[in-house]
Amino acid sequence: MLKIGITGGIGSGKTTVCKVFELFGVPVYYADDEAKKILDANTEVKEQIAQLFGVEIFDNTQLVDRKKLAALVFNDKKKLEQLNSIVHPAVGRHFENWLQEYASSKYILKEAAILFESDAYRAVDKVIAVVAPVELKIMRVMKRDKSTRQQIEQRMNNQLSDDEIIKRSQYLIHNDEQQLTIPQIINIHKQLIL
Repeated sequence: MLKIGITGGIGSGKTTVCKVFELFGVPVYYADDEAKKILDANTEVKEQIAQLFGVEIFDNTQLVDRKKLAALVFNDKKKLEQLNSIVHPAVGRHFENWLQEYASSKYILKEAAILFESDAYRAVDKVIAVVAPVELKIMRVMKRDKSTRQQIEQRMNNQLSDDEIIKRSQYLIHNDEQQLTIPQIINIHKQLIL
């Protein structure tokens, strides 16, 4: 089974692209979604986060207050690295267990916004980059998350540039609303099932 990473900056449309791959029967592991679940449910991870940020990082239901956490880490690279050193290994272990369910698949996708930054690319065989113009990405995220331009730009500053992602990837999908996306996906799918 081939393990294929799929990545791109915030607002690039990774999830939309993954949903098309799923229509072809390709299993997709959504690393960012799993990280959120682990933050909420993994006792060991929650304890480490409490030690790092204090118990005030939890809301009144004892879940991590993600907005508060984001505000703390996106302006402090050291704290972001510390958070990642807690969450990423837990996601990696979960991914390895998830893989066992799909051992008979020709290939699977691992979707992650920070595939390269988190070193998760080491667990995959090849990488698909999903890219879009910066303004389009900002508009998509503003609409989706009701975030401000400044908040989105801060998050973008913690991610690799599209040029760097493209350089490190073996496949490329332009999700720019100018080129048809589905034919690009079909082309990659055909190459991966050979």
